[in-house]
Amino acid sequence: MSITSGMQAGLPETGLTVMRGTFGGLMLRKWEIRERGQGYVPDEGPVIIASNHTGWLDGPLMFIKVPRKVHALVKEEEFEGRTGRLMSLISQIRVARDRVDTGAMRRAASALAASQAVGIFPEGTRGDGELATIKHGIAYLALVSGAPIVPLAMFGTREKGADASSRPPKGARIDMVYGRPFRLDAQPWPRTGEMISAAADEIHEHLLNHLTWAKDAVKRELPGPLPVAQPATKGDDG
Repeated sequence: MSITSGMQAGLPETGLTVMRGTFGGLMLRKWEIRERGQGYVPDEGPVIIASNHTGWLDGPLMFIKVPRKVHALVKEEEFEGRTGRLMSLISQIRVARDRVDTGAMRRAASALAASQAVGIFPEGTRGDGELATIKHGIAYLALVSGAPIVPLAMFGTREKGADASSRPPKGARIDMVYGRPFRLDAQPWPRTGEMISAAADEIHEHLLNHLTWAKDAVKRELPGPLPVAQPATKGDDG
């Protein structure tokens, strides 16, 4: 039985459309944002955008600059106060970081079933962005949906030695490098732990290969680990 059975199709996109139109130009005035490989993102149909994660700015860039309207998995702590109201308005997907959040996975799978774009930071935390390890949420969604996965490597969203919540200085160059999409065949229920683990290993290899290629393509390195005094902020992938 599919995880999407009996669900309403899709997440609202009106708020996300308004946000993209309002803040896209502001971002371009604040930073030099260079995108490469946008054509790899399909114009329609379900897609998973999978990015490395080094700093706070990665999330806003995914919401605003990716060619598709993205519903990203965002840690539940961001759904508090003013930020929380914004996250709800733009239909991002609240995910718990201390457990396997089946509700978040269902919402993401429902969006994919409705041919929407879902964003995920597979490392599950802001850190050095080198994709040393990934969580299994992306593998689960890939097996449920059969949606193509587009790798995204971001550079320049955090400076070397800066903490997880820092922003790059005004005028800094940021590179967003998309890769060729790949997909895993959808697997009907039940999906075993071994199946999900094997899928995660395959996805991990693709993402690492893209990151290596992207570094060479833009001649940049990532900022390295977070300062010792600054613990990694558990991130946006369930």
